[in-house]
Amino acid sequence: MHECSPATSRNPNVLSHISSFNFRINMSLPFLPGNSFNDKLGKEKFHKSHHFGNCNDVSMLVGEHKPGIGGSQLLGQKPKPNRSNIPQGQGNAAPAWVAFDRQVLRFDAYFQEGVHEKPEEQYRIRKCKIYFYLEDDSIQVNEPQVNNSGIPQGTLIKRHRIPLPPPNDAHCYTVEHFNVGSEMTLYGRTFKITGCDQFTYNFLRKLGMRVNPPEDTPGDPHQNYREKMAESQQPLRPYEKVDTLKQFLDHDRHVLRFYCFWNDTEKMFGDVREMILHYFLADDTIEIKEYIHPNSGRDAAPMFLRRARLPKTSPEPLKQPGEITGRTVLNVFGPMGHGGRYILDSLKTGAAITESYTDQDLMVGVTINVWGRKLILADCDDFTKKYYSTKYGVSDFKAVPYKADPPRTGKLEWPPYTGFGSEEDSLCSCMGLLPKPPRRDFIKFMEKDRHGLESNVLRFKARLDTTKPIDMDRRFIISYFLSDDTIAVFEPPVRNSGIIGGKFLERERIQKPDQPRFGTELSEYFTARDLYVGSRLNFHGHYFILIDADEYAFLYMEKQAHGFPMANIDEITRKLAAIAVQQKDVIKEFFRRNDPQSTGLIDYDQFRNLLFQLGGSGLSEHEIMTLARYYSNTQDDKLDLQTLVTITQDHLKKSNFENFTNLADGLAHRDTDNSGFLDVEHVRSTCNAFRVPLPSDLLRALLDKMEKNEEGCINYNQFVAFLNWRDHPTNQSVQAPIKFDRDWTNRQDSANVTSINYTSLLQAVLSRN
Repeated sequence: MHECSPATSRNPNVLSHISSFNFRINMSLPFLPGNSFNDKLGKEKFHKSHHFGNCNDVSMLVGEHKPGIGGSQLLGQKPKPNRSNIPQGQGNAAPAWVAFDRQVLRFDAYFQEGVHEKPEEQYRIRKCKIYFYLEDDSIQVNEPQVNNSGIPQGTLIKRHRIPLPPPNDAHCYTVEHFNVGSEMTLYGRTFKITGCDQFTYNFLRKLGMRVNPPEDTPGDPHQNYREKMAESQQPLRPYEKVDTLKQFLDHDRHVLRFYCFWNDTEKMFGDVREMILHYFLADDTIEIKEYIHPNSGRDAAPMFLRRARLPKTSPEPLKQPGEITGRTVLNVFGPMGHGGRYILDSLKTGAAITESYTDQDLMVGVTINVWGRKLILADCDDFTKKYYSTKYGVSDFKAVPYKADPPRTGKLEWPPYTGFGSEEDSLCSCMGLLPKPPRRDFIKFMEKDRHGLESNVLRFKARLDTTKPIDMDRRFIISYFLSDDTIAVFEPPVRNSGIIGGKFLERERIQKPDQPRFGTELSEYFTARDLYVGSRLNFHGHYFILIDADEYAFLYMEKQAHGFPMANIDEITRKLAAIAVQQKDVIKEFFRRNDPQSTGLIDYDQFRNLLFQLGGSGLSEHEIMTLARYYSNTQDDKLDLQTLVTITQDHLKKSNFENFTNLADGLAHRDTDNSGFLDVEHVRSTCNAFRVPLPSDLLRALLDKMEKNEEGCINYNQFVAFLNWRDHPTNQSVQAPIKFDRDWTNRQDSANVTSINYTSLLQAVLSRN
């Protein structure tokens, strides 16, 4: 083994040469004792490298590039690429990918590319942009697009770290390599930097670099040659410009519509064919569509003429070749071909001009030529009339009659009902070759089907209209299902009556009496409008008289008063007003006799007898009940204010009504003088507008208990506070007794409606007169 002098051991360059020499010797000599060198000669560090640490306050692998003993690299390992040396500022130092996020240096550069296949040019100058990303020292090169260059342009080099040219390819470009005027080689292509933007200039100055002044980019000979050729070209005729953009912008989607017809009766099997002409003001084109009547025998192709300009002299003979050209030659000098001269017609004196229809040529009553077919404009729409009256001052738009009177057709009669299946099912077999089942009103079924506690079933109590003693005491429950207009009759069983109760009539649609069984028209069926207290019904020969109804039926009919005239309080009051006009003295004497103390109240039985005495058969039992329910005084007498508020809040809570703020704003909007009081009718109409889910009698009773001023107006702020179960709940709870009745017979207490406030009734009746 050879030994080194102390001077040699202190010189690291000499040691590196010795190490490389030892490596070459070891590769050529056998690995035997006495034939190898000591690799540790001159080393002072023999520690194991530290692999994990903190870099920019981030825990990461830091010793990946020095895994050998003493921090030396392994055989064949490349050194770690260098990074940009950017001075660290004062304060908390952030990582580079945070401090320089979205900060990019932009340089203007060019490179020269040789052209070897064209004798007209030897090289080209290609301009590009070099982007240097400060966060990771990556570089991207883009070339701007040049029109008609014929070269694929765009991204020349994608973003990544670019190594230096050999032999320094172990390192990459950093920010120190960039400056205006410098040249840099990227993958064998040399770029010359000619300038940079303001941000790049300021950033380089902050790094302490002297930025050179910008340089001019040399011109491209091929590009200069093409620009000179473009400038030397002259137009073949004087420049012509037809401005159609203004017309399009002014009249886009403006269409004139004319109703016209083509009288083709001169030909065999010809007829009058109706057309619709559309004139588009945006480009003066015309479109014609044919109106095809049902069962006319014509193909369903309504487009008679596609949208295009319509010439006036059509059809024209076929033009000869060369007659319609874009350029017209006037004179020719010299021989034909090479060396000849010609003069172009710039005024188009020999051009073939075809006139087309415009909006000035179209008018009601005018006949136009549509490629040999004579169409008469008979009428137009309102927009077309307004357009012609505004632009041309036309006021006469008398239509041309052309439609013949419709032929008289007999009434279509269907064959009589066969008796098989339902009438609708048998009728569907007559409407087509393929029978289809009758369509069910599914929307009505979904709306009127049971929804929670909303049964949508009207129940009435009825008796038989008979003189037989055994049947006179029988009672029935008639249920009308609103979802499909079916009726079911049930008889509650009565012990020791000798009659077996139960289902009396299966649920079905029941036809009205006195109709032919096998008729050509559909039979009429009983509807909800036909069922009311006091009506007489014929169900398959059994006569029933409705004597009462449940509370749900009364409430439903009163809410849907437009469909139930017997429960419409306005119609009943109007009918009663017409009767009371003629018998005012009888009414006054009746109330004076039955209410001597002038309390304004009267018993229900006396009230009923009075109405029967006045109206006779003009008022039904249901109408009398509706009046009694509307003007009843039961709740006002038996319930105090606290109980009414408790019942009201319970109703609103079950209906999940919480729109109290908007209700208060609506009432305040009607209070024009800001007095805090409103008329009762205004409060009631506002509650109806906001859909307050309260029964009418409960709302009326609550309004009567409210604080009132001298004019009879109520304090609406107090009213809203009583309704607001969220902010002002009551501590009192109302528990109604639960009664279970196995067979509902609608047994009601006679005290439900005991007294009638006839004073309010008289005011409503007299106001009608």
